[in-house]
Amino acid sequence: MIDDPALTGKPLSAEPGTVTKKSSSTQGKSLTQIAMARLRKDKTAMVCLSIVVFFVLIAVFAPLLAKLEGQDPTTYHMDLVDDYGFPTIGPNSEHWFGVEPRLGRDNFARWVYGARPSLIVAASATVISTLIGVVVGLVAGFARGWVDRMLSWVIDFTLSLPSLLFAIAVPAVAVSVIYGAQEGVSAEQTSDVRFYSLIFVLSFVGWANLARLIRGEVLSLREREFIQAARVLGVPTHKILFKELLPNLVAPIVVASSLALPTYIVTEAGLTVLGVGLSEPTPSWGLTISAATSYYREDPLYLWIPVLGITILVISLSLLGDAIRDAFDPRTRR
Repeated sequence: MIDDPALTGKPLSAEPGTVTKKSSSTQGKSLTQIAMARLRKDKTAMVCLSIVVFFVLIAVFAPLLAKLEGQDPTTYHMDLVDDYGFPTIGPNSEHWFGVEPRLGRDNFARWVYGARPSLIVAASATVISTLIGVVVGLVAGFARGWVDRMLSWVIDFTLSLPSLLFAIAVPAVAVSVIYGAQEGVSAEQTSDVRFYSLIFVLSFVGWANLARLIRGEVLSLREREFIQAARVLGVPTHKILFKELLPNLVAPIVVASSLALPTYIVTEAGLTVLGVGLSEPTPSWGLTISAATSYYREDPLYLWIPVLGITILVISLSLLGDAIRDAFDPRTRR
């Protein structure tokens, strides 16, 4: 008797292993490995990743690049500006991006060095806020009673703070607390305090969003069978948190971190332009944009170089973050 595929429901393909081959391609792989495989096939993500790596290399090798040009970011070339402060030369073999108005410092050297504080501040704030947000979210979601209520209140309180006013107040307070009425405080000392204050501000206002997200995920995971089994077997709480729950939270953590990084870069530049972020003599794209607003008609290149740097980097990071989110959750693919 010959079976009819239409009646028996068997697959029409007679080739053995056709279905199992497709299913075995992902068999034995974790969610992270599957997401990375999807990400490698995404051309947009790979292009954006290459651009981000390019900017990271610029920041890392800034001294070498400036030395290759033969300039540095702090030397004044007053002979290259006129009596009104405008540069008398444009981009040339000695100054690849020209010199800045008024002080005559080399634009290329300040541009490559300016990538450093933006990436360091953003990366540091991302790492610190992620660590705090993950730990608080894990504990708040897994614990019950007064611990959860207290941590949830702290999260809500942090989210309710006016972040802009907080960012304006902290650097000024930090400088006055550290140095007080001390005389002879150098610009380098003030700049260092502002630098670390900015990292603190961004980390402080950024961890709460991730903590709320992780808490919500943990609330659903803690009732799963594998967590209940671990508790019945007497597994210590810290092992349940970091060996059972945390591996299942890799996807939201990676996605949130990848989307937070470009946000911190824009925030750092914006606060610096407003005068409450980094300060001289630290080379910074935000400082250059702030100074260039007075000369954008006479010297538009002075303004557009840092603007394009921030724009390209932030767009690349944002698209890369979207690609990472889509790789970990294919249901969101556009």
